[in-house]
Amino acid sequence: MTKGGMESVEVFTTEGKGRGLKAQKEFLPGDVIFAEPAYAAVVFDSLTHVICHTCFKRQERLHRCGQCKFAYYCDRTCQRAAWLNHKNECSAIKRHGKAPTENIRLAARILWKIEREGSGLSEGCLVSIDELQNHVESFGEEEKKELRMDVESFLEFWPPHCQQFGMQFISHIFGVISCNGFTLSDQRGLQAVGVGIFPNLCQANHDCWPNCTVVFNNGNHEAVRSMFHTQMRIELRALSKISPGDELTVSYVDFLNLSEERRKQLKKQYYFDCTCEHCKKQVKDDLMLAVKAGESKPSADTVKEVIQLSKDTLEKINKARMEGHYHEVVKLCRDCLKKQEPVLGDTNIYLLRILSIASEVLSYLQMFEEAADYAKRMVDGYLKIYHPNNAQLGMAVMRAGVTHWHAGLIEAGHGLICKAYAILLITHGPSHPITKDLEVMRVQTEMELRMFQQNEFMYYKMREAALKNQKIQVMPEPSNENAPSLFHKKE
Repeated sequence: MTKGGMESVEVFTTEGKGRGLKAQKEFLPGDVIFAEPAYAAVVFDSLTHVICHTCFKRQERLHRCGQCKFAYYCDRTCQRAAWLNHKNECSAIKRHGKAPTENIRLAARILWKIEREGSGLSEGCLVSIDELQNHVESFGEEEKKELRMDVESFLEFWPPHCQQFGMQFISHIFGVISCNGFTLSDQRGLQAVGVGIFPNLCQANHDCWPNCTVVFNNGNHEAVRSMFHTQMRIELRALSKISPGDELTVSYVDFLNLSEERRKQLKKQYYFDCTCEHCKKQVKDDLMLAVKAGESKPSADTVKEVIQLSKDTLEKINKARMEGHYHEVVKLCRDCLKKQEPVLGDTNIYLLRILSIASEVLSYLQMFEEAADYAKRMVDGYLKIYHPNNAQLGMAVMRAGVTHWHAGLIEAGHGLICKAYAILLITHGPSHPITKDLEVMRVQTEMELRMFQQNEFMYYKMREAALKNQKIQVMPEPSNENAPSLFHKKE
């Protein structure tokens, strides 16, 4: 079954897993298998005034809708492109007196689209909204209560003159949002800013070691024509060679967790038991739980004690980060590392988590040399665990490269930036803003490296002079969030 621009994939049904997607032709790493615009999408409640409601880019100055005073846009082009989806919302917000929560707004946008187009197959969609999984029957008591509250709030917001839908169908839509809402990120891909429904993407099944990745693309602001200017979409990209007939899989969760933890998370959020090879055979669990090798191998009790200390420290770190006490975070990391280093192996996830936080926070505090040392150890561990073309690995290698560059370690910095660029070319593609930024850094560090190799003394003299003449660049404030996960789950 193929439809509008989706000729290279087909929907199939498997025993135990339900529907999935299959490749109809061969794909190589970095190939875009398909791109899909959102069926409906909204900005998160907390960011409605700083993110464009059409293309989901973060902007300094946005135009506000003069009617409802709620929606914000980059410019008139984004505002015009939004009108079809915003028109009903605009008058409903004015009538209601305020904007409802993101879940209600997304459900309303889906139902207004159904009112306009019917609930059958939309152009370019392989399945209809009716056919998407809602898992309402698997909801626990707390989720059922939330669902009832959402339906009540929706009915208060939904205008009486619009098409009326039955309670069961409205509940189905909220179930679909809960299980299939995809996280939308800002143009740098670093912060989750909204949630959207992409029916074709929803058909891709999970695998902890997938052959595809999903990247969110915010369109092209240089383009004047509205179609390209605001063409916000997701792209399903191949991570490895895919043959015709192979199932297309994506990972719903970060791989950097023990197989048991990943399975728990998948069961809780997506209501299925993961049966992928990596979970069944607990592949890489031994690396993630590695202890120091050698003659004086630590006892099981010592290992248990250090892991418990690591968990307790991570909780304290989270609290200190939330309060912006970054020097306290550094102290907690250093103390924890002293205890971890004689006991845990280089790929142990508890060690890697502390190294990641320490390198990020020290970079922010301009303590680049110490940050670079931790970042290098973190990347060495990640390279042994992650799929070689994993987007999170690419982002971590990029951060480590920038940290080394700031520390004046130009050879290591350039090497890491090149490695990150090779990964992100596959996961994000050459036109993504983050890949373009990385290309600029790659060219800059290559030029500096040549200068360094010709005359080391002169290179450091020029670097010193450059740093004196410019305000030192402040690294972005450490984020308390993990990288945006693939599907958005209401906490």
